[in-house]
Amino acid sequence: MIDAVVVGSGHNALVSACYLARAGWSVEVLERDTELGGAVSTVERFPGHRVDRGSSAHIMIRHTGIVEELDLAAHGLRYLDCDPWAFAPAPPGDPRPGIVFHRDLDATCRSIATACSPRDADAYRRFVATWGPRTASVMKAFGAPPTGGRLVRAFWGLDTGDGPATLSREFLASGDALLDEWFDDERLKAALAWFGAQSGPPMSEPGTAPMVGFAALMHTIPPGRAVGGSGALTQALASRLAAAGGTLRLGDAVVELRRDGDGWLTRTAAGHVVRSRTVIAGCHILTTLDLLERGGHDATRIADWRRRIRVGPGIGMVVRLGTGTLPQYPSAPDGTTVTSGLQLLVTDRAQLRLAHGAALAGELPPTPAVLAMSFSGIDPSLCPPGEHQATLWSQWHPYALSGDRRWADVAEAEGDRIVAEIDRFAPGFADTVRHRLVQTPVDLESEMGLIGGNVMHVEMSLDQMFMWRPLPELSGHRVPDATGLYLTGASTHPGGGVSGSSGRSAARVALSDAKFGRVRRLLP
Repeated sequence: MIDAVVVGSGHNALVSACYLARAGWSVEVLERDTELGGAVSTVERFPGHRVDRGSSAHIMIRHTGIVEELDLAAHGLRYLDCDPWAFAPAPPGDPRPGIVFHRDLDATCRSIATACSPRDADAYRRFVATWGPRTASVMKAFGAPPTGGRLVRAFWGLDTGDGPATLSREFLASGDALLDEWFDDERLKAALAWFGAQSGPPMSEPGTAPMVGFAALMHTIPPGRAVGGSGALTQALASRLAAAGGTLRLGDAVVELRRDGDGWLTRTAAGHVVRSRTVIAGCHILTTLDLLERGGHDATRIADWRRRIRVGPGIGMVVRLGTGTLPQYPSAPDGTTVTSGLQLLVTDRAQLRLAHGAALAGELPPTPAVLAMSFSGIDPSLCPPGEHQATLWSQWHPYALSGDRRWADVAEAEGDRIVAEIDRFAPGFADTVRHRLVQTPVDLESEMGLIGGNVMHVEMSLDQMFMWRPLPELSGHRVPDATGLYLTGASTHPGGGVSGSSGRSAARVALSDAKFGRVRRLLP
């Protein structure tokens, strides 16, 4: 019997494995895919091009301390700052320049003053001063297992002079309401709303204000680009795990989790069986429930959990491009490189609302809402000399299309519309495309196990966050009546995105339970 089996090799699963191995546990990671890393992986899609399969920009993990705690730099991980971290181009025909979000707050405010107004620039400076500490507090709450006390401290534990009623109102407000309170210019509101909406919910939903507030934290540490691609993070984690004695088995899917005396039996498709004291399940929560049901766990209870976990209609799709050049935006200020970070190709929040409403009805968006990233400009190792890459994320494309339509029949045409959208802001860019891969919501599910095409696993609406994610009884990284089984990954607190916090928290809970005889207790 070994100490722990970890199911899946996504970044949260590997973070858990590394913390357990560092504590002296014997650990084996089992992964169904022949490629390491799940949605945090990079493969050769086009000749000479290393292309991300899922995530690209790493925002939260650089604020967690995990990279330093596990000394991942010693295992080859190196980050480049995305600075400017975002650019919102002006719409065609608008004589004003685009909005450039630098790490430097003064430079950002100068850009907003020129592109929008001096009043909005002053408001943005105050917005960062107000929401910077608040967001830092939320990040601390994200970095530990979810409890009501931690949520309360995230809301009210700030010495800002604001009373609890003001803070709770603003934390629970919609992103749109927050933006309307602070700013006048719709282009600025749309850029910040589109940044906040990357978590999935539309900014009209209650509780989305903090997602907009995360922009303030980008002036402390901006999004990072791992040299060599997003998968450099999981490669470094795998190296760290191996150095601590952990093992990794690829290309063999776990098919059953079964309680066995005082431990667990984990069985794979190839017939590999491992007996362990504990299991860390880093796959989708619905996949974990399937594995438990096959292992004889209470089918009635599992069916109830399945009904109550909301995956949603699908969150979006991706077009990966190999190109001859980087996008050239006419509205970029002279002498400013704007392709190092997130290119927010939305100028009016009405576009976001229409796209989300269409997805709920199983329809394609009237106009795709596109986020462009082109990191080959700062990391030339990604592609052959003289070539570049671009990733176009288009949000709120439904997993299930109305009218019995199939994604296989509309994928390429929708890819054309998405490419046309960046070409609208950067004329001529479409003509430089040499290679193209379209990843529909169905493709995201089949390739990376992202059920329903949701890259966040389950919807990140307020009722499925903190101590409610994915359900109250499953939120503490444990499963009732399944002693020794722990949950991690985007299905758990703090949700999707590249943070690693869930992996670290699950490992800490497992270590604590082992130390104290698996007695459940409120963690401080």
